Amino acid sequence: MTENPQCRDCLYYEYNEYTACYECTVSLDEDEYERYCSRKYSSCPYYHSGDEYKTVRKQN
Repeated sequence: MTENPQCRDCLYYEYNEYTACYECTVSLDEDEYERYCSRKYSSCPYYHSGDEYKTVRKQN
């Protein structure tokens, strides 16, 4: 997957010590991966905010 600007804030964007780089760790099966690669998205459909304080701010 190519890096989207919002990737750095995503929960699934993690550092891989073996390859010494950041990568997307979202788990996709073959069909989901093929659909993802064949479509043009303006934003990642698998993006999940890594900001754990977002929920707390909504409660206050």
